[in-house]
Amino acid sequence: MTDPNPSALLSSRDTFFWLCTLDQASTVMTVEQGIVPAEIGARTAAAIARVIADAAEPGADRPTDYLQVEPLVRQLVGPDASRIHSGRSRQDMLATVHRLLLRDRLLLVHRALGELRGRLLASADRYQRAIVPAYTNGVQAQPVTFGHLLLGYEATLRRSAARLAEAYPRVNSSPLGVAALATSSFPVNRTRLAELLGFDDTVHNSFDAAQLSPVDVGFEVASVAMALALSIGTLVQDIHAQYHHARPWIVLDDTGLLAPSTLMPQKRNPVALNRARLLASEVVGDGVSTAMAAHNVASGLTDYKRAEAARTLERALALLAEVDAIAAALRLDEQAALDEVRGDWSTTSELANALQQKADVPFHIGHKFASALVTHGRGRQLTIDQLDFADVRRLYRETAAGFSEAAAELPLTEPQFRDALDPAAMISRYRGLGGPQPAEVHRMLVAARSALVEDVNWREAAEGRLRAAEASLRGKFTALLAQAAGPVG
Repeated sequence: MTDPNPSALLSSRDTFFWLCTLDQASTVMTVEQGIVPAEIGARTAAAIARVIADAAEPGADRPTDYLQVEPLVRQLVGPDASRIHSGRSRQDMLATVHRLLLRDRLLLVHRALGELRGRLLASADRYQRAIVPAYTNGVQAQPVTFGHLLLGYEATLRRSAARLAEAYPRVNSSPLGVAALATSSFPVNRTRLAELLGFDDTVHNSFDAAQLSPVDVGFEVASVAMALALSIGTLVQDIHAQYHHARPWIVLDDTGLLAPSTLMPQKRNPVALNRARLLASEVVGDGVSTAMAAHNVASGLTDYKRAEAARTLERALALLAEVDAIAAALRLDEQAALDEVRGDWSTTSELANALQQKADVPFHIGHKFASALVTHGRGRQLTIDQLDFADVRRLYRETAAGFSEAAAELPLTEPQFRDALDPAAMISRYRGLGGPQPAEVHRMLVAARSALVEDVNWREAAEGRLRAAEASLRGKFTALLAQAAGPVG
């Protein structure tokens, strides 16, 4: 696996590519094991190389069924070509090809996730202290920082990356060499086949390898893609909601991601968000299709052997590419965000906190007082900053009159009252682990960057092992080719 371009890799390392790669590995192994004489192995290797070269020509056919591939080799060297198929079946070949397709796509998705996470972390760094509103039940809840929110979104993607890494050992276990499901009387070296193809292990039980593991391993990876799509769907929807506002504070600063209206000149439709949301839904649909194809199906049937999971990951790659462009264009209007916070009442919970912390007023009483302030202000179309302190003290007295546990007069000075309702001051007073206070945002940013480095290192190590295995197979196969007496066909 050497090409980081997903489109190029997906088009070149297709089912035909892997069927021929399996033939190369089987040729090397069967000669090493003495199943196939070296001279026949060399001629077969030359025929396989010829078939691969012919299929690389523009417009050439690239069969996806081994029943169509083997005759191409047999035409060049005769019936002896079938000897490399000793102890092998289309059953274990298909299971193996699907593992290899999954492996490529899993690593590509992991790479794309890392790139997107890097973009989000760069923005989180840039906006560590930028105050924005956060919402629950669709209503402004508490002020946070944009950096804090972006770190939250990155954390969801980090979990998806972790799930991919956890699934990788199960994906990268070889079914090859079990024949249909029970192995054979040929001394097929499954461990050697696994090594040549870059697998870290074999699926040990032969029945499981070809007939059972394709179900759960495929769905496991598809379910990770589904979880990823759900997380991205939330991010996309949160951004899209901004375009409902006359003055959005999160915008896409790239005209290529927007589209005009043919009727309404004021519109700049965020079509990239529409595309991403649809792709996310399609990934979820693909994952469900993966499950349904295998649901209530007896072992040995073909319903669940059609690479649905690989296609789910391909769609996830398209989704990540779209969202990466969105993340690159994401911009924050800090003043608009702050004005939105100040225009609502989301800091009033801190007033209840301040009353308990400074004057031992039970939170319930402070909450009731703060709620009375909100009702008073909204009823008069006031913002928090426009509250008259005399009205504040009166409302407190009215609230406290119903409780013996509260002081009769507001136990806060006007500066203390105003400070309790200031969004920046409120955020600075947060103490909880993982909160939006600057120290915690910085700590989480450092930790997230460290985790990203570890994830990149893991993927690059996995890719390095695959490159080494490919080089080893290429070397062994080339050595066999060198023994061929002359051209085939």
